Amino acid sequence: MGKRSKKKPNQKKLKYAKFRKEKSGKKDIKMPDLSSDQEKQKRVDEEKMMRFFRYNRNPRRKEIIERRMVSKRDI
Repeated sequence: MGKRSKKKPNQKKLKYAKFRKEKSGKKDIKMPDLSSDQEKQKRVDEEKMMRFFRYNRNPRRKEIIERRMVSKRDI
């Protein structure tokens, strides 16, 4: 049983190691702190969007259904 010789370090890896960045496995994403005016504006905008989504119904759907019923009666 002979002694194992140590491997030589790869010169190319050593040369370019300084360009390699350490990457964390976990990303930390935080929203920036908003001022009171910005918070108020954000809240107002969200309320407007929620009101729009809540009350924005497609009124043509009922008309389309009625039109189809009329066309079926004609046949």
